Amino acid sequence: MFRPACWLIPTILLAGAPAVLAQPEELPFRFPEGVRIDRDLDYGGKGNPRQTLDLIRPEKPRDGKPTPVVVLIHPGAFRSGDKSMAHREAAELVATGDYAVATINHRFSSQATWPAQIHDAKAAVRWVRANAAKYGLDPDRIAAMGSSSGGHLAAMLGVTGDVPALEGDVGPHTGVSSRVLCVVDQFGPSDFLHLSDFPGRIDHNAAHSPESLLIGGPLQENKEKARAASPVTYVRPNDPPFLILHGDEDPLIPYQQSELLAEALRKAGVSCVLVKVVDGGHGRFRRPEVGRRIRQFLDKHLLGRPVEEVSDLPIPRTSEPTTTKPREKAKAAPRSRR
Repeated sequence: MFRPACWLIPTILLAGAPAVLAQPEELPFRFPEGVRIDRDLDYGGKGNPRQTLDLIRPEKPRDGKPTPVVVLIHPGAFRSGDKSMAHREAAELVATGDYAVATINHRFSSQATWPAQIHDAKAAVRWVRANAAKYGLDPDRIAAMGSSSGGHLAAMLGVTGDVPALEGDVGPHTGVSSRVLCVVDQFGPSDFLHLSDFPGRIDHNAAHSPESLLIGGPLQENKEKARAASPVTYVRPNDPPFLILHGDEDPLIPYQQSELLAEALRKAGVSCVLVKVVDGGHGRFRRPEVGRRIRQFLDKHLLGRPVEEVSDLPIPRTSEPTTTKPREKAKAAPRSRR
């Protein structure tokens, strides 16, 4: 059973302290038989290790046809982490024979402020598409997926496929499309100006918060920059389908952030399934139903399989596969005005 790797995520060391990320495992993850990896492929074209990706593929794709690709973005509060953190999650998808996965690095906020990170993510997607034939990939079936800060960048890939101003000039394939076919956003921030409207352990408006460091200044003192880095700003009717998963007890990124993004997507007529993980924190869900719904969503939108609609019913602590008809979509919590 595919399980999202939520065990390497930002955690709080001290009350009120900024989020930091656990480091990658000292021992490299050992890939199972039938899974191959090409490491440190330079999508940026300039030898920057923060602009590289690992391409993980099945040795024998299930149907022998070009393989759909999931571009998987690690967490790390935009300032730490590494593509190797997603290897376990990638291997479980690739071992099915149905998918390839590109786990990507991007520049940290300490190295370059926004929009450098979305420029990197888009360059990685372009690289995958431009090199599809070489690696047996399907250039027309690419998804974006990530958690926490990686979920934010996955969402940004989904909502800015037609925003030329955010394409950037990273890499040798600037004329290639960076659009993705679908998005899995796991507890990523979506509206920077309203992050601190809800209870949590981080003062996101503070100058040292991950989002303030990302844009180069305190959020409320740089509102245009904060809006420019927020996925809700770019939602349009032609955006791809979204699956959003978020714990309702997340102490770092409030659950309401995903409600705001889901509300904007639905208002624009974009297909969106928001799934609440009951009593869930900032990842670490360890619930098979989470992985089952992600796989169901990818099977539907990347493979075109006639699967049932992904349920939006909340996932409880002990979860079994849910086949109940989804309930009517809940409206997002009202924003407080500042």
